[in-house]
Amino acid sequence: MHMRIYIPPEDIEKQQGIKLNADKSHYLTSVLRCKRGDRISVVDGKGKACEAEIVEISKKHVFINILSETALDTESALNLILCQGIPKGEKMDMVVQKATELGVKEIIPLITERCVVKETRKVKRWQKIAEEAAEQCGRTIIPTVHEPVEFGLLFTVHCSQQMNGFIFWEEGGLSLKDAISKLAIHPFTHSPIHLLVGPEGGFTSEEVKLAEDHGFIRTTLGKRTLRAETAAIVSVALVQFLLES
Repeated sequence: MHMRIYIPPEDIEKQQGIKLNADKSHYLTSVLRCKRGDRISVVDGKGKACEAEIVEISKKHVFINILSETALDTESALNLILCQGIPKGEKMDMVVQKATELGVKEIIPLITERCVVKETRKVKRWQKIAEEAAEQCGRTIIPTVHEPVEFGLLFTVHCSQQMNGFIFWEEGGLSLKDAISKLAIHPFTHSPIHLLVGPEGGFTSEEVKLAEDHGFIRTTLGKRTLRAETAAIVSVALVQFLLES
């Protein structure tokens, strides 16, 4: 059952005669060449996965019935939240896609002092990219892409509980291995771990100090200066690897 699509939780609850939207229907019939009677896996983006059967194919829509709930163990045990300074152009598309593949639970676009992009209406686009990436890599949870927030407001808008994590700075800090040893929480309690990654030009020293004042650990990804989108991918992958090992 390699065919997997996301449908909203309220549709899964209907169980029978669920009409898929035009995009999903086109994907199943034209890209995957599905036929009536084929079995597919559907996920609700919140952690539930089900086996479904295609029961009807009309000109523009596919109809499915839910057969049973299934177990899919594809999610990371870590609750990683990527806080990414918005890079130029389409680079954020790649950041959202790859961070989703790597297992982050949330993505918070940051407007920092060195951001060229100070406002954007791309959140819906980024959410769709996250949805498609989650489908492709077999996740049952679709990361939430939040509205962009100014760096200084991050600690008040998103601080329903104590924020823990790392701020990556090319001008120096602890090695990531040493930084992880100083993490104030147990990584597998599902407490959020925030990863702060800068845009082109990185964070300013004032932004780094503000993050440290709020408990973030300053760390570095090595001697070379990485592109913003590379730093995002590397930071998520390394934190995931080091904590899980």
